[in-house]
Amino acid sequence: MTEPTPHPLTPQDCLVAIMVAVSASDENIRTSELMEIQSAVNMLPIFADYDIDRIKRMSQTVFDLFEQEDGLDALFGLIRDNLPERLHETAYALACDVAASDGKLAETELEFLAEIRYELNIDRLHAAAIERGARARHVT
Repeated sequence: MTEPTPHPLTPQDCLVAIMVAVSASDENIRTSELMEIQSAVNMLPIFADYDIDRIKRMSQTVFDLFEQEDGLDALFGLIRDNLPERLHETAYALACDVAASDGKLAETELEFLAEIRYELNIDRLHAAAIERGARARHVT
């Protein structure tokens, strides 16, 4: 019997991928969004042992997937396969923070957040609380 192959993505990779994907969802990655991603990776306990150099690799993975016809489905498949359920709300919170970081939400970002809610099975009431928190943190 052979050893199972380790997952290609860590849970932290999945969180970074979600943040990058939300930033890229409107086809305009803003400096404020990149700073929000960098800040999350530098400050949050979930990323304590994360190799910051993997951000670039995860970003490229997301960009490559977005160029494919079914790339979004593939991205969510990777995330569902590699992100523990206990981190689904964390992923949504990070996505909301990135989306709110530039002070405005494009329609494509709102649609992408709705897709994340659906794909990660985030309870609507919990999602509303997470969204409200992100809005409060990023008000100018």
